[in-house]
Amino acid sequence: MDRRDFLTAATALGVEIAFVVPTFAQSYPSRPIKIIVGNPPGGPTDIVARIAGERLSLSLGQPVIIDNRPGGAGGTTGYKAVATMTPDGYTLLSAVPSLTVSPALYKNLGYEPIRSFAPVAMVASGTLILTVNAAMPAKSVPELVAHTKANPGKVHFGSPGYGTQAHLFGEFLKLRAGIDMVHVPYRGSAVSDLLAGQIQMMFEAGPTILPLIEAGKLRALAVTGEGRNPNVPDVPTMIESGFPGLVARYWNGVLAPAGTPDSIVDKLNAAINEGLKSLDMQASLEKIGLEPTPMSPEEFAAFIAAETQKWATIVKEAGIKVD
Repeated sequence: MDRRDFLTAATALGVEIAFVVPTFAQSYPSRPIKIIVGNPPGGPTDIVARIAGERLSLSLGQPVIIDNRPGGAGGTTGYKAVATMTPDGYTLLSAVPSLTVSPALYKNLGYEPIRSFAPVAMVASGTLILTVNAAMPAKSVPELVAHTKANPGKVHFGSPGYGTQAHLFGEFLKLRAGIDMVHVPYRGSAVSDLLAGQIQMMFEAGPTILPLIEAGKLRALAVTGEGRNPNVPDVPTMIESGFPGLVARYWNGVLAPAGTPDSIVDKLNAAINEGLKSLDMQASLEKIGLEPTPMSPEEFAAFIAAETQKWATIVKEAGIKVD
């Protein structure tokens, strides 16, 4: 093939590609979409993924399947799976803070929070709540610290696993308060064991514990936001409780594999953000203690980058290590 023939063929191929890509984007989605959740059913990650999935199905006219794949450090199994999927918009990820926390603690995770994914949309956010078993004598964070100092090694705190936001908050509290607590990692929510008294405390997002707090089965001691949580307005912040460094929000968003076409990302983002304007979706999120948090893909990408840097700094400064 001479140069003229090559250029002619290349030009023809370019025209064909320019025609096919928009057509593909316009026809998306033409089959069911899957959202992978790196946690078991019933926890905050799963609940928000189902709320978002229901809205996407309604907006896009295709079934949205929730695929729970618990395992690894804070949902690593799910993250790794999505990072290697074909970037065609048919496999998405329900992401939570562990996405940005785990890289500060582990090497060779099999994914990188910024380069491995295409941020689609933030869905919701809220504060973590420091919650204790109702049988615990402590009714405030200072009382919890005093109780733990009087009973070194006897207070156990749970988390959804090593490298999760809840784990780091517990470790950070240990360091800042100078107390001896034992971390108990789970492969999902630790609520049932907290109720049973197998563990005495944990940091947890609102969806699974607000009804139990309201029923008096668990006791909330503090929230991790800069301000109080409207769902538990009488509960002070960690700042008010004497620990200004323990400030962060729980969040849940949707990611796609890196390389997913912008047109598909934009279509998914528009569907989710439009849903967040609806009274039904707002009510569903507020019922579980979370706030609708719409963002553009670019804003969500900047948020993930900032969170990754923040947790890397906290882990380094606090000297937090996993077993």
